[in-house]
Parts: sequence; structure tokens; C-alpha cells
Amino acid sequence: MATAPKDVLKSYLQGARDALLWKLEGVSERDLRLPRTPTGTNLLGLVKHALNTEVIYFGPTFGREWRTPDELVSPDDADPLAGWYATEDETSAGVVDLYRRVQAFADETIDTLPLDAIGRVAHWGGEEVTLHETMVHKTADLQRHAGHADILREQLDGAVGLLPRSSNIPDTTDWPAHTQRLRAIADRFA
Repeated sequence: MATAPKDVLKSYLQGARDALLWKLEGVSERDLRLPRTPTGTNLLGLVKHALNTEVIYFGPTFGREWRTPDELVSPDDADPLAGWYATEDETSAGVVDLYRRVQAFADETIDTLPLDAIGRVAHWGGEEVTLHETMVHKTADLQRHAGHADILREQLDGAVGLLPRSSNIPDTTDWPAHTQRLRAIADRFA
């Protein structure tokens, strides 16, 4: 178990990354891309968003540039939602591979710099931020999106939980009865 502050932060960041990617496992290419909310949120788009933002926060924020910028969504892209979905030319395997390479790139920044290293976030008006703050920010952001992915995946095929081997959900619950009970409680407030 990690005890050094940077190692603890890095462990939680990696856990959030893994949780998000796990939600894609075993899902068809179509279902990964299919919009599941009125705003178009989809499983693969959440990963594409995560990889693009992770490059920004652990790259240019700390003076590092991604080696092949054409792999990423440009901040100047004509489509303001381009970072939230995979194009026809992008495969899910390609997006996942790119995200794993982005994680390695981000980890290089994390491993190289001290927690109190100062960076500047361009889209925050150049506001100063420490590596520590950036790691906390990205972990919180990724956990939020992993939660989105968890709900989308549950709606798709019923797969739920925190980790592949530990769902963190009671296995013996009669979910239809539980849902009906909650519905009955809610209906009392109609």
C-alpha cells in the first residue's frame, strides 16, 4: 500500500482511470458510441474526453507537449463537442490505446516533478496550479466520469460496480423489489 503523498495521489488517479476503462470492456463498438443521454453522452466519448483533458493538465500546464498533436482534439476544432465522441475513423481499441499512452505521458510528468511544482492552466486564464492540485483535480474529474460511465453501463446491460472483481454492490438484493419499494416511497410525494 502506498504511503508517500505522491504515491497515494497517483494510486487514486490510476484507480479512476482503470474504473473508467473497465466500463468499456465487453461492449460492442456500436454500444460504446451510442448516445445514452439527451446531450449525447456515450461510453467511448467519456474516455476520449478524459484522454484529451489529461494531456492538457499534465502536458502544456507543466511545459510539456504531446508528441503527436494530430492524435488529439484541437482546442480550435470547429466542433465544440469533438472531444466527447469518437469519429467514424476512430476505433474503440485505438481510443483506449491512445488513453493508455496519455496515461504514461501524464505519469512521466508526475514522476519527474515535485508535488509543489507550479504549472499554468491556459483555459483557466493562465492561473497557477501545483502538480498536487492538478492530480487531485484530475482524479475528481475522472471519478465523476467513471460514475457517469457506471450509470450508462448499468442502463446498457446491468453491469455495475466499482471494480471487475469487487462490485461493491450487494449480490443478494432483489433489485426489482428494491426499485419498486423506492418508487412507492417517491410516489407518496407526488
